[in-house]
Amino acid sequence: MTTATPRILLFTGKGGVGKTTVAASTALRAAESGLRTVVLSTDPAHSLSDSFATPLASVPTPISPNLWGQQLDATERMEEIWSEIQSYVMEVLGWAGVDAIEAEELSVVPGLDEIFSLSDIKTYAESGRWDLIVVDCAPTAETIRFLSLPDILSWYMQRVFPAERKIARVVRPVLSRMTALPIPGDDVFAATRRFYDRLDGVRELLTDADRTSVRLVVNPERMVIAEARRTATYLALFGYSVDAVVANRLLPDEISDPWFKAWKETHAEHLAAIETGFAPVPVFKANLAADELVGIDRLRAFGQLLYGDIDPAGRLHDGASLRITKDGDEHVLALPLPFVDRDDLEVGRHDDELLVRVGPHRRAIVLPDSLKRRQVVGAKLVGEWLEVRFALKEES
Repeated sequence: MTTATPRILLFTGKGGVGKTTVAASTALRAAESGLRTVVLSTDPAHSLSDSFATPLASVPTPISPNLWGQQLDATERMEEIWSEIQSYVMEVLGWAGVDAIEAEELSVVPGLDEIFSLSDIKTYAESGRWDLIVVDCAPTAETIRFLSLPDILSWYMQRVFPAERKIARVVRPVLSRMTALPIPGDDVFAATRRFYDRLDGVRELLTDADRTSVRLVVNPERMVIAEARRTATYLALFGYSVDAVVANRLLPDEISDPWFKAWKETHAEHLAAIETGFAPVPVFKANLAADELVGIDRLRAFGQLLYGDIDPAGRLHDGASLRITKDGDEHVLALPLPFVDRDDLEVGRHDDELLVRVGPHRRAIVLPDSLKRRQVVGAKLVGEWLEVRFALKEES
């Protein structure tokens, strides 16, 4: 059985919680149910290959029937599709006195893995070749950056890129007579434009709850749960839907040694906190394995225990999303922000954008036409929703 449009599952969690194992076993289980599945990693410290015990390349590599895997090589991909940018960066570094070999290494700037992966996800989703795309994301902090990149790149391309290109054309002849500093040419800007076009629409794809779901992997540990709660808030801020939580590495009931008694009680307490805190999102449970979960056979058994008879590629929860309603003469924009601390929240407006900041992360929400001519008259948290009220401007 295949789907008309591919499903996309993003797995994330604090480093070391077992998200790669969960992502790999999910992909394997879906593939063995008949779905053409590709699983890829956005984490520079790739471990998918180790999990499957199979070498993987920068392009989809066969693993088993209906299943392919990919581990991105940012250097290789940069040479392939962004060579003009890399050459310019190396020129600048060379002008600054950096050794040629070091310049080549430094030209692969942090974050390229995430950008290239976004491009691959969009390409795979549009190819018609896959029924399911499974993404083993980097740890949560990097994942938030990864998922906010479409917004950031869109803002840059719409507001900064055109002016930057015009300025470069004007100053290039002048600076070329005054300094040897390399100034980006039209080929560099053209390469940037081409690459952004490959990403255009990826945000709409990843925030479409019917097609894309995020799944959080947690361990029964206080700090891990706290980070997962923050991640849920930031995902909601950027419009991504969480459809499941996986509580991994729980101590099994078979362990009865008194030495583990306090540990098991702590696990039970944390598990209750996970189920209560993330409700109504379903929580899937996985016990601590007796040995390493490496290879097809071990991943298959883990996937069976994790999902049972449930379709791992299905939409497991209809998550909330941004909504706009009318209340009398006012319009109310509501944004789900689970677990947000009131002290970490800031709301403002700049021209036609609503600016929402939660901790260090900010989202600029482009207001629809119905709200652009209205002014913000109030904002408050109602349960797990931020409600921003808009009213028509009073005539002076």
